[in-house]
Amino acid sequence: MIYTVTLNPSVDYFVDLDQFSIGELNRVKKEKKMPGGKGINVSRVLTRLQTTSKAFGFIGGFTGDFVRTALENETISAQFIDVPGETRINVKIKAEKETELNGEGPKIETHHFEALQAQIASLKSGDWLVLAGSVPPSLPKDIYHTLMAIASGHGAHTIVDTTGDFLKQTLAFGPFLIKPNKHELEAYYGESADNIPKTVLLAKRLLQEGAENVIVSMGGEGALFINRAESLMASVPKGEVKNSVGAGDSLVAGFLSAYSANPDLHEAFRFGVAAGSATAFSVDLCTPERVRALLPEVKIEKL
Repeated sequence: MIYTVTLNPSVDYFVDLDQFSIGELNRVKKEKKMPGGKGINVSRVLTRLQTTSKAFGFIGGFTGDFVRTALENETISAQFIDVPGETRINVKIKAEKETELNGEGPKIETHHFEALQAQIASLKSGDWLVLAGSVPPSLPKDIYHTLMAIASGHGAHTIVDTTGDFLKQTLAFGPFLIKPNKHELEAYYGESADNIPKTVLLAKRLLQEGAENVIVSMGGEGALFINRAESLMASVPKGEVKNSVGAGDSLVAGFLSAYSANPDLHEAFRFGVAAGSATAFSVDLCTPERVRALLPEVKIEKL
């Protein structure tokens, strides 16, 4: 079974404008609201790819009700912990450039965190746990360490998509896969990765710190897959980028959907890149039809 954890879910409010002018009245051309958060995105894409998962996380208020109802409408299983306050709203402005305004999120009490730990403790050997995204400021700073210790202690495989110190907390537990993008990798080590060999070297340092496999997403430059046995580079299909939100989450979901059905790392990587590209080329998250259409365009090269 696959479980996703979204510590700080959101209602993502997308607005399209011809032009965004600070300090002036801006009129919206199109708008839509979607349940958001990295783990939730992973569960949504997994469901579209006909792979079952269950979403964990904290939600509250009328915005939390929106998230719960939206996932029910997509037949996504969820076991959220209700908290006081409101699930945050993230505003995604699409004009000449993309601009994001992300809310802070509700206050999480100690007993809420303990309830999440009990959920993670229910995982069994062979289960998958996806830990992804930001952390509300009210949660302990070592939360990723705590959750990884519980999951690893129960024999679950872990996939991690977070940054900075939260990422560092997970590496000692040997996550099966971590997925930084190129900018996050540079920020983590405080070094520039201005070419492919340097990016590979930085990714290999993550292996030395404990990760089993690393995928580095690099936007239009493609993606890297690195473990102790090999280094691979995937090209990305050609297309118009319409939506960068959720592309990385789609890559993770595509990889996990393919790998859980057939444990072939090369094909899982290729399918993940196709899923990430399909989301980038869409106004919403990817569809299985779009992923399969792009799959032949993803070429894998050994470095």
